[in-house]
Amino acid sequence: MPAATVLHLFGEPCRYLAGRLWGQMNSLMSLGVAEMSSTNRGTVSAEEDLRLFGPDDLIVALTVGLHYSRLDPYAVRMSFDTGIGEPVEWAFSRDLLAAALHAPEGIGDVRAWPSAASGTGTGTGTGEKILTIVLGPPDGYARFEASAARIEAFLARTYALVPVGQEAACLDLDAEIAELLNQA
Repeated sequence: MPAATVLHLFGEPCRYLAGRLWGQMNSLMSLGVAEMSSTNRGTVSAEEDLRLFGPDDLIVALTVGLHYSRLDPYAVRMSFDTGIGEPVEWAFSRDLLAAALHAPEGIGDVRAWPSAASGTGTGTGTGEKILTIVLGPPDGYARFEASAARIEAFLARTYALVPVGQEAACLDLDAEIAELLNQA
């Protein structure tokens, strides 16, 4: 599997991500969860169907990978396969996603909030609870919608693997510091 481009809070502007996705995606589809979902020893993964909202009310359906590892217990990674080269990956707080299911959360490059489905004619039932996720700075962001129920189910599996308050027990700070010193 090729290395991913990891975008953190102050990473590469999201307009790059959106530009790569627009070139590869051109069909509409309803929200849903893809067939693949797994919980392996120490990791939780799932594929989730999202809708990317673009200029002129263009909606692009895409499938992203959601990944959680006890080795990075505070983060959820969302990877976008653009079809050209390596995937684009965003990392953000697991707790931010969980809190955003109930109220607006996040500042800066990662923001999320609950709402009802936009009812755009893509097969999503009006009133279905969705999670809106916005990635990137305000001048070049990408807005996505995902099924809140499916995100909540994914998060429940991550909390079963590493319960709230147990994240620090999964970290090996000595190994992390040694790795940082070796890179210097």
